[in-house]
Amino acid sequence: MIREHDLEIRVRYQETDAMGVLHHANYFTYFEMGRTELLRANGKSYRDLEDGGLLMVIVKIGCNYRRPARYDDVLRLHTVTTRVTAAKIEHEYQMYRGEELLCEGHSTLACVDREGRVQRVPEWLHVPALEPRS
Repeated sequence: MIREHDLEIRVRYQETDAMGVLHHANYFTYFEMGRTELLRANGKSYRDLEDGGLLMVIVKIGCNYRRPARYDDVLRLHTVTTRVTAAKIEHEYQMYRGEELLCEGHSTLACVDREGRVQRVPEWLHVPALEPRS
């Protein structure tokens, strides 16, 4: 299971405010796209989870905004799975325009069944241990 993935996203007009700046709420949509494509890059999908009766629900999410993204910017979202526990998965995100860091985010998802009861994260979602960054 790979734990990192890059996704290219072009900011669409309807995602911006009256000043042509990407609305802050859309970063969370982009983060979801990053998680979805990371899973797909591993040959699986959220549909696979749901078909197995499991859901991944956000229990914590945040974003530190550094610079604004604007209409028609081409962005690169870097998504990393940083931790998998018995019932949770944590991700970190970095959004770039070229080499410029625009934001950093994080999320924690809990694995639950359709009734909302906490479940174990399937083994196929576990990632190799993280190596310290230099």
